[in-house]
Amino acid sequence: MTFQAIVDHIKSNLDEQVIISIDENASPKAIIMDRQNLIEVMSFLQSDDQLYFDSLSCITGLDNGPEENSMEVIYNLYSIPFNHHLMVKVELERENPAIDSLTGLWKTADWHEREAYDLFGIHFNNHPDLRRILLPADWEGFPLKKDYQQQEYYRGVKVEY
Repeated sequence: MTFQAIVDHIKSNLDEQVIISIDENASPKAIIMDRQNLIEVMSFLQSDDQLYFDSLSCITGLDNGPEENSMEVIYNLYSIPFNHHLMVKVELERENPAIDSLTGLWKTADWHEREAYDLFGIHFNNHPDLRRILLPADWEGFPLKKDYQQQEYYRGVKVEY
């Protein structure tokens, strides 16, 4: 199924407004959607017999910086039986970035969401175990945010980069 066929299929089965825009320069091509529709759209993408995105390959965060005052959560989906890919992007406010967890749909979301939380500070609502996964529990800040201030000391030891 082509990217345009996937977009058309989503629009014909859900409200046409769930897709805000598309990004044909992304690889794979992406739909941009509102976070309020995330669970509905992702459930459809996973369960529809013509799409069947049975694999959530990756979740990542993106900090657009203080000037843009926004962040993004980017999902990469793959359908093993149909061999098609789709990227889904959702924009969040930078001040308090929060979005619903997809752990109820794909178990792989668990660690991916924890990583995005750990490095970007994105909160995933209803995540069963949202805590740091790469950094110590008492680490200050989120290292992949563009305005991250590196710690000079951690537990009394000078941190040198």
